[in-house]
Amino acid sequence: MGKRYQHPADDFPHFWNPLAEMDVNNFFRTLDDMGKEIPAEAPWNAPHAEEWDQMTCREFVNKTCWTKEGREFAEFFIQINVTSEPYESSLLWFLWYIKQCGGVKRIVSIKGGGQEMKMKGGMQQLSESMFKSLGERVKLNHAVVSVEHSNGGVVVRCINGEKFEGSHIILATAPPMQMKIHFSPSLGPLRTQLAQRMPMGSVWKLQVYYKDAWWRDLGYSGAIGATPSETYAPVIYTIDDTKPDGSHPSLIGFMPADRARKLLHLTPQQRCDMLKAMYNHAFQTDKANDVVHYLEHNWMGEEYTGGCYSCMLPPGVLTTFRGTLRDSIGRVHFAGTETAWEWSGYINGAIASGERAAKEALYQLGRIDQTIMDAKEPLNHFIPIQDFSNTLYETYLPSVPCFLRLIGVAALGLGLYAAHKKGVALCPIEALKHLCERN
Repeated sequence: MGKRYQHPADDFPHFWNPLAEMDVNNFFRTLDDMGKEIPAEAPWNAPHAEEWDQMTCREFVNKTCWTKEGREFAEFFIQINVTSEPYESSLLWFLWYIKQCGGVKRIVSIKGGGQEMKMKGGMQQLSESMFKSLGERVKLNHAVVSVEHSNGGVVVRCINGEKFEGSHIILATAPPMQMKIHFSPSLGPLRTQLAQRMPMGSVWKLQVYYKDAWWRDLGYSGAIGATPSETYAPVIYTIDDTKPDGSHPSLIGFMPADRARKLLHLTPQQRCDMLKAMYNHAFQTDKANDVVHYLEHNWMGEEYTGGCYSCMLPPGVLTTFRGTLRDSIGRVHFAGTETAWEWSGYINGAIASGERAAKEALYQLGRIDQTIMDAKEPLNHFIPIQDFSNTLYETYLPSVPCFLRLIGVAALGLGLYAAHKKGVALCPIEALKHLCERN
C-alpha cells in the first residue's frame, strides 16, 4: 500500500519534497489567479475563454505541475470536486466552477467553507416540509413524458396518462435527463445539442458504522485523502460523519470518476473489504474491521439523475453554448444546481436556481417587477465570514520553474565570482559554462 502522510484536517497537506510543496502551492495559486479573470455570470466572456475552453484539465495539470506528487494531488483535487477525470473536463469550466464557489480554499475547507454545514435531521426535511405545505399537489410516481408549450400555457403529460395544465413550467432536472421528455415544439437545436454534451459526474458514497469513533481515540480527525495512483483505495476522500451528539460513529467515503466506474463489477462485500483495508492502513490499526453496518449508494444508478454531484462540461461546450443552459424558452424555465452562478453543484446553488426560475415566471406573469428580479440573496449574518486570503508563505513561495531560474542565477553569480577571484574575465554565458565544466 501507499505511503502515509499526516497533516492538520483543515489544511492542505505539506510535502517532504520541497519541489512538490512548491508545485501544489503554485497549482492552487494559479487556479485562483486565473479564476479572477472569469466573470461568474458569463465565463465565456473571459479574456482567455476560447483558449482555456479548448484545453482539458489534464493538459493544464501537465503544463503547470513539474513533480509526480504535484500532478497526483492536482488530479485528486479535480476528481473529488467535480467527480470526473481531468482528461474529461474543460479547463475553463473547472476554473469557473472553483471561482463561483469562492476559490480553492473555500470550496474544500470545513471551517467557513463548502464542507462545514449539515442540516440537523437531514436535508430531506426540505422536501418533506414542502410536501406538507403543498399536499396533494405533489405527485409521486408521475414521470413526465411530454410537454406542450405555447403562448397560451403548457400541458404536461405523465407516463400513467394523467395530464396537467399551467401557465408556465420550471424544469429542475439535470440537463441530460431532459432528453427523456418529448417537447412540442422542440426546445431548439442548441438546447438539444447542449443536453447531449453535459454528462453527469460519476460517484459512489460508501459509509461504514462502528460502535465507537475509534479514530478519534487514536488522535485522528477521520479525514483521509488518496491520490489516483493509490489504486488499493476504493475511495479518494473520507470524512467523519458521526452525529454531533456522538451517536452513530461513522466514516463516509467518496468514490468518484474512473474509480467509480471501474469498481462497479465488485460486490458490496468486496467494496466494504477494500474500505476496511484502506482505513486499517491509513490509521495503522485493525479497528476498521469491526464494522457494525455498511451502506453504499451508487449515484450513477439513479434513473432520474444518472450521476452526481452535477453535470460536467467537456472542452468547447461553455464557449459554444454560452447562456443556453439557463435561458428560458417561452414559458419553459430551467432550474437545477447546474444553472446557478454561485455554488453550482451544491444545495445552495440548487435552491437559488429555483428561486431565480420562479421569479422569471412571476415576472412574465406581471406579478413582480425588475427590482425584485435583480434582488440578491442577503448575507447570512449568523455565520461568520471566514478569511481565506493566502498567507505570505503561499503568496511568495516560488513555482518550480521560478525556483530553478533562481538556482540558475545563483549558479551564474557563483561562477562570475569564482572567475573574478582567479582573475579571469568571462561573459555571463562563459561563466556558467565554466562552472558546469568544473562540476
